[in-house]
Amino acid sequence: MPQRLLIIQTAFIGDVILATALIEKIRQQYQNTMEIDFLLRKGNESLLEKHPHIRRLWVWDKQQDKYRNMWRLIGELRQQQYAYVVNVQRFAASGLFTVLSAAKQTIGFDKNPLSVFFTRRYPHRIGDGTHETVRNQQLISALTDNIPAKPRLYPLPKHYKQAAAFQQRPYVCIAPASIWFTKQLPLEKWVELIDKLPTHLDVLLLGGKEDAALCEQIVQQAARPNLQNLAGKLGLLASAALMESAVMNYVNDSAPMHLASAVNAPVCAIYCSTVPAFGYGPLSDKQSVIETAELLDCRPCGLHGYKACPKGHFRCAMSISTDEIIGRTLSS
Repeated sequence: MPQRLLIIQTAFIGDVILATALIEKIRQQYQNTMEIDFLLRKGNESLLEKHPHIRRLWVWDKQQDKYRNMWRLIGELRQQQYAYVVNVQRFAASGLFTVLSAAKQTIGFDKNPLSVFFTRRYPHRIGDGTHETVRNQQLISALTDNIPAKPRLYPLPKHYKQAAAFQQRPYVCIAPASIWFTKQLPLEKWVELIDKLPTHLDVLLLGGKEDAALCEQIVQQAARPNLQNLAGKLGLLASAALMESAVMNYVNDSAPMHLASAVNAPVCAIYCSTVPAFGYGPLSDKQSVIETAELLDCRPCGLHGYKACPKGHFRCAMSISTDEIIGRTLSS
């Protein structure tokens, strides 16, 4: 009878993608002797649609009846008789799921307010250059080893079929948006980059429905005929399928970077207010990281970014060279 293990990550899209490295590692180690479940927030479930290594996907609706849904889920989780619950998140709600799961062993980070009640807890330190997948790997090191797997997503045939409609010519993908303004290369910089890209390449703009307006502004301002706004038209796995075969994917320090890593797509990650040393950088075999060449005493200004530059000048973004981006990614 296989043992059951639950992974909890109810944060944002990028966090869920990075947590899939744990699924890969456990699957490598245990093959068919460990059943893996995953708990995430409503809105992110499409990432793990029909995932081949997940037995059951649990979805927590945090927007409506948040706590009623939490207690209902806890009751259902307690019936699963988990051998292990691995909590990748560092907030109290995920701690409640963990502590009240009735699992034989509960594992998480010491920053979680309820970690004192976990069976095992591990440090989570940001800023020393350790990648998040390495930090997360600690949580299952007693079950596997200290060497992390790479995150991986599994687009379905229907997603590759959707992507195929835009793959008639060589193309690059650009995901210009971010939840945080200071993590986002400015619109005029994206336009400048697009106008410098080789003319034989189609340019496909990716993002969610909320990014469509920004992408349309870019389309209107860029002097390029073979430029398409696909924001809001493709889901997450279809976007990943499209990125997988791109000549290059240009992204901010945001979820699309992790989408690229999870299908080993070529990627250029552009860092504005944040820095790679936080540990959330790209993991694709073909990758570039672009940052300002200026030494700014205000950078990084925070882990997640802000809605506006705290200093008002936004030099960390405005000083980035689009010529360097082209030279680093399309020169060979």
